[in-house]
Amino acid sequence: MFRDAYRRFLETEVVPRMPEFREAGIVDREIFRKAGDLGFLMVWPDEKYGGMGDADFRFEQIIIEETMRARCAAWYNTLHSRLVGPYLDRYGNDEQKKRFLPGCVSGEKILAIAMTEPDAGSDLAGMRTSAKDRGDHFLLNGSKTYISNGINADYVVAAAKLDGAASRHAMVLLVVERGMEGFERGANLEKMGLKAQDTAELFFHNVKVPKENVLGEPGEGFKYLMHNLAEERLIGAVGNIAQARRAFDVTREFCLERKVFGAPLAEQQNTQFKMAEMDAEIEMAQCYVDHCVAVHNDGRLTSNMAAKAKLLTSEIEWRMVDLGVQLHGGAGYMMEYEIAGIFTDARVDRIYAGTSEIMKRIIGRDLFSQSYKSILD
Repeated sequence: MFRDAYRRFLETEVVPRMPEFREAGIVDREIFRKAGDLGFLMVWPDEKYGGMGDADFRFEQIIIEETMRARCAAWYNTLHSRLVGPYLDRYGNDEQKKRFLPGCVSGEKILAIAMTEPDAGSDLAGMRTSAKDRGDHFLLNGSKTYISNGINADYVVAAAKLDGAASRHAMVLLVVERGMEGFERGANLEKMGLKAQDTAELFFHNVKVPKENVLGEPGEGFKYLMHNLAEERLIGAVGNIAQARRAFDVTREFCLERKVFGAPLAEQQNTQFKMAEMDAEIEMAQCYVDHCVAVHNDGRLTSNMAAKAKLLTSEIEWRMVDLGVQLHGGAGYMMEYEIAGIFTDARVDRIYAGTSEIMKRIIGRDLFSQSYKSILD
């Protein structure tokens, strides 16, 4: 029922406006509010904050799958709902939850998280943005780049090095609010894909962030970021495999209709073999993703498992979208065909939330650790 309702919402409210949003480079804030009104934004918070009070990840899995199916990935509602929102719940105190969560659930307030810097992507310990303790506030200085929801965001969870700390991992998470003096946004960056998703540089010039906006304990920010990356990578995996399946379906339909040498392209042996391989890979990867979701619901998802899911699904997705363009021939290079848009949207999936190379490093490092345990054991 939830899937059917959300699918109808996308078909009536979001899909018809996606061309407009792609042209503008940003999704209208009204879409967030409409999703919030219907209970499709941040479904997990306690009922007293406007949510359903159920943290079951399968609700978000459905939202991600249907968003990809409708080719609305550039809305990136899951960034708001499940990537950033949980920071407010896990590390916020009661006063902060009461102050921040209701507006985020309703869609009146939009969230972003600011980690990446020009010289610090996957290596978070290399960030230079700093926060100096000034008694009743932190003085925030630095810049962030490639921040999704960077233009739309009302609340930005900004990660910063704790000024004067001995450890390079001592960080603090600060909620920077729209309108704070010294908080500026750069231009909406033009990207290869995900055209409707606003992405910007953020600048912090002596921003006074009150202590009331500190999430958790100062100095523990790096630990918080690492803890949440496993779920972020699972979110990526769910989206990757859903988009791979959409690319498969679009390509299959094209192959059935396209005539080559007087017969459908689908009757060519090469087409059948290539698509058979992808169908098998997508289906097997989907089983692993579903397993990870079940494990995550039990609170047992590990960094290793999430890295495997993110690596596997992003690589399968890329092979599928590349094959899709190839089998479309010249049509695959034309943006009027859906496969071309899926192709450009998908390219970032082997980069964000940790590159494929970083995923291999995480998996490989764990392989040779003392705690490694074979699944057969």
